[in-house]
Amino acid sequence: MAGRAATKVVGEIGPAPLSADEELASYRMMLLIRRFEEKAGQMYGMGLIGGFCHLYIGQEAVVVGIKLAMEDGDQFITGYRDHGHMLAAGMDANGVMAELTGRQGGYSRGKGGSMHMFSTEKQFFGGHGIVGAQVPLGTGLAFSNRYNKNGKVALAFFGDGAANQGQVYESFNMAELWSLPIVYVIENNKYAMGTSVNRASSQTDFSKRGASFNIPGEQVDGMDVRAVKEAALRALAHARSGNGPYILEMLTYRYRGHSMSDPAKYRSKDEVQKMRTDHDPIEQVRNRLIAAGALSEAELKAIDAEVREVVQRSADFASADAEPDPAELWTDIVK
Repeated sequence: MAGRAATKVVGEIGPAPLSADEELASYRMMLLIRRFEEKAGQMYGMGLIGGFCHLYIGQEAVVVGIKLAMEDGDQFITGYRDHGHMLAAGMDANGVMAELTGRQGGYSRGKGGSMHMFSTEKQFFGGHGIVGAQVPLGTGLAFSNRYNKNGKVALAFFGDGAANQGQVYESFNMAELWSLPIVYVIENNKYAMGTSVNRASSQTDFSKRGASFNIPGEQVDGMDVRAVKEAALRALAHARSGNGPYILEMLTYRYRGHSMSDPAKYRSKDEVQKMRTDHDPIEQVRNRLIAAGALSEAELKAIDAEVREVVQRSADFASADAEPDPAELWTDIVK
């Protein structure tokens, strides 16, 4: 819709509460992602996961909150920090862990590893190792939705570092020009590959990055699953109604380094601890469940034990699974 002014929505009141079922489901899923990533970090340290490995610890509320707002058939695509997105999509923990460890039972039959697996069944169109590559691909998904008039919306997740890639802005231009149904989710975790956003970006309010294309955007507390869901509902409704793309800048924080090889010495331990203490996405939900009398401490500990068991089973499955047959080198390639 030509001439549409870019906007930034700032809520003056707190986000709308989640239903009791949504609170519990969010807690379980965020806890699953957290425990899965902790286990993946351990297995990487043991040499069971090779290559690169980027953990999602601290950012769980972003994908979980957005998944609460999505409709069946909506697609999403992301970069290489992708394990949490896979689990939130409903992909099986066994298959994800098997792929991380390069086993035949993995989602890409052990050939994709941490950064390259997908499930068309779950409408998850992959993690991608090339910085920013998922943005034009996600825009292509949105073009397909518009062409087929199926009422679906694509969501492309990318980070503050990837937001500086040229292909992102080519995608913005095309998406707005053709009013494509897509939501661009910028997961601003404060640091690109070891570099603070303040050192790498002249415009650090990423919700404004679509202004020159007339794409509206807003900043969201990406550590609060309620705020994420609320903003995602607005953005998805905007895109689904034919008004074109929307940008959500999720203000979030990763607790670990950029990847497992990053010691994260560019920030203080106090900074990380303060975020854990004051804004942890899982603890926020946990505290609300207790305050509402929905669950007791004992029941919450039981959920944690159940989640840890699921994660341990995935590690056991991956460790026992066979490596791909060498003949797999010749499958899924264009000759």
